[in-house]
Amino acid sequence: MTTGEAAPRTFPFASAPGLEEEPEFAALRASEPLCRVRLPYGGDAWLVTRYEDVKRVLGDPRFGRAATTHADVPRLQPVPAGEGLLMSLDPPDHTRLRRTVMGAFTVRRMNDLRPATEAIAHELLDAMEVSGAPADLVTHFALPLPVRVICALLGVPYADHANLVRRSHALLSTTACDEREMAAADAELTRYFAGLVARLREEPSDGLLAELVRVRDSEDGRLDDGEVVALARDLLIAGHETTAAQITNFTHVLLHHPDQLAALRARPELMPAAVEELLRYVPLGSGAFRSRVALEEVELCGARIRPGETVFAPTVSANRDPEAFDEPARLDLGRERNVHIGFGHGMHHCVGAQLARMELNVALTALLARFPALRSAADARDIAWRSGLQVRGPRRLPVRW
Repeated sequence: MTTGEAAPRTFPFASAPGLEEEPEFAALRASEPLCRVRLPYGGDAWLVTRYEDVKRVLGDPRFGRAATTHADVPRLQPVPAGEGLLMSLDPPDHTRLRRTVMGAFTVRRMNDLRPATEAIAHELLDAMEVSGAPADLVTHFALPLPVRVICALLGVPYADHANLVRRSHALLSTTACDEREMAAADAELTRYFAGLVARLREEPSDGLLAELVRVRDSEDGRLDDGEVVALARDLLIAGHETTAAQITNFTHVLLHHPDQLAALRARPELMPAAVEELLRYVPLGSGAFRSRVALEEVELCGARIRPGETVFAPTVSANRDPEAFDEPARLDLGRERNVHIGFGHGMHHCVGAQLARMELNVALTALLARFPALRSAADARDIAWRSGLQVRGPRRLPVRW
C-alpha cells in the first residue's frame, strides 16, 4: 500500500501522559515520514514528522496560511482561523502587518523591558512566600507574570485582566469549549478592544496598542480598525497563554530531572541555554495547529502534494528528530547544538519569540534563586493536566521550598 493509499490515522494523536511525546511521532519519523491523517474537522490531510521536512513546509512559500481559514479545510478547532490574524495571512498582507508590530519585539526592546519584568517576578514571589507553602505555582506566579507583562506592553489596564484571560482561554479550546462559547469569547474580546481603541483616540497614551492606533490614523494606509483590534486581541492571547504554560511546564520538568536542576543551580549562567533546551524538549501542544495549504504542486517525501491539499508540520515532532538532535529524548541543559524550531520557522515564526525568551529566563532565574530548595508538593501521578486545549500543562502545580 502506498503512502497516498494508506488508511488515514486519527490526528491529533491521543495525548501522552504528562509532557511525554506521543509515541506515534517517533514511529512515523522512523518508518513513514509522510502519511495521511484525519482531523476532527474538515477531513483528511498530510502529516510530516521529520525535522527537515517540517522546516521545509513551514518555510516554503508554496505552502500558504491564508487558505487555512476556509470552512472546508482540515483543522483542529470547529472554527477556522483559530490562530489569529497574523497566522492566517500570506504576503503581502502578512508582510505589511508583521512589519508594523515587529518593532515592539526586538531584542533591544526586550532588554529594556527586562528590569520591569524582573520587578514583577520578585513582587509575585514575595506574595507567594508570604502565602506559605504549599503554593500553586500557576496561580501565584506562572500565569500572572506574563499577563502583567503583556498588559503593560500593550497598554491594557491590568484591572481588566481576569475577564480577558477567561476569554482568551476559550479561544484556545479544541474540545474544552463548544463553537458557541468560542464565538461568544471572540465577540467579547473584539468589543473590548474596539472600545479601548476608541478610548485611546480620545486619550492617547503609551503602549503598543496606542502605537497601532497612531499608525492607523497616520494616513499611510498600513492598518484599518479591524486589523488594529484583531492584532491587539491576538497579541494579548499569544503573549501570555503559552508563556504561562511553559513556565509551569519547565518548572515541572526541572523538578523531575534533579541532576539537570542541580547543574543549573550550580551554574546559573547556563540559564539561556537551559531555556532553549526546554523549548526543544517540552511538547507544548499536539502539533495540530501547524498547518499549511499547498498553493501549487509540491513533491514532498517522494509524494506529490496537490494544490489545495493541507499539510500538518508539527514542530513538537521535529524537535525530537534523532537526525537533527543527539539523543533527542534526553534533557541536556548544556546541549551545544540546539537548532530547535519551538517558535516555528519561516515567515510565520512567532513574532513574540524574544519576549517569551526573556520572560522564561527571568521567571526561572528568579524562582530558583528565591527558593533554592524548591520541590514538588504533589506526586506526579496526582497532577491534573489541562485537556481540550491547544497547549499542554498542569492545571495546578503545588510546590514547597
